[in-house]
Amino acid sequence: MENGNAGFNNKDTLFMLSGVALIVFGAGLILTNPIARRYMGQLGVGDLANLALPDLDRYLKLRAM
Repeated sequence: MENGNAGFNNKDTLFMLSGVALIVFGAGLILTNPIARRYMGQLGVGDLANLALPDLDRYLKLRAM
């Protein structure tokens, strides 16, 4: 027999994962729009990701010590 809290936690996990799936799906729908892609290109979002990678790498090295 299942514990009452375990069933509630499973339900919360399901809600959380379905919310994440909806966010990813919504972002995909937005990014398929050519106008949105042009604006994202002008903002330089890809450049921000490339600039953050060295800091992330340094953080992971410090954490591994």
